[in-house]
Amino acid sequence: MSALLWGLLASSSLIIGALIVMARPLPQRVVALIMAFGAGVLISAVAYDLVQDAFEQSNGRVLLAGLAAGAVTFYVGDLLIDRLGGADRKRSTGVQAGGAGAAIAFGTVLDGIPESVVLGTTLAGGGGVSVAMLAAVFVSNLPEAMSASVGLLKSGTSRRSVLLLWVGTTAIAGVASWAGWYFVGSSGGGTVALVQAFAAGALLTMLTDTMVPEAYEFGGPSTGLVTVLGFSVAFGLSTLA
Repeated sequence: MSALLWGLLASSSLIIGALIVMARPLPQRVVALIMAFGAGVLISAVAYDLVQDAFEQSNGRVLLAGLAAGAVTFYVGDLLIDRLGGADRKRSTGVQAGGAGAAIAFGTVLDGIPESVVLGTTLAGGGGVSVAMLAAVFVSNLPEAMSASVGLLKSGTSRRSVLLLWVGTTAIAGVASWAGWYFVGSSGGGTVALVQAFAAGALLTMLTDTMVPEAYEFGGPSTGLVTVLGFSVAFGLSTLA
């Protein structure tokens, strides 16, 4: 049950982001810089909470296989979602294609499931949740929901539908976290390492495909500095934990 609750907590920032936009939309540059900070946090979590752990629990072949599988899976899934109308699912420009709501939902699930599953695996064996991974998921989800919600609202989607989208996505993320704890966490170290490497590959592909480009487009030259700040904060949390 704790894995489910941690997953819901980490993904609750999707709902918070949507509510912020509905109450008082933030300037596009602010959202972009929050996205840059979240990207830095995720990069740190991938490097020190996923890749390093996966390598220590298995070997280089398992790590490389997982990274490749995660990257290719996200790439193929992302192409399919683009064709369904979700190519701009994280953009605030309001240029989503008609009927893109379902595609955005699928895309958000594709983005969020790997990190949620990994969050659940950190609780296996009675261990505590990874603070760095929890922070990475929470912080990266916030600007994602804010940016996508602005775009959806501009394209005519009702507030109720937008909110239901994020509530449903949060629920799925919570279940994914529980599944990571129940099915993967109790497996051997090799299985956990493979899942961690898979998630790392998927997250790195997602970062370079969606988060970082939009962060730089609307955040400008300061994006790099804020990304490094996010990386440093997450690394600090990881070492303190």
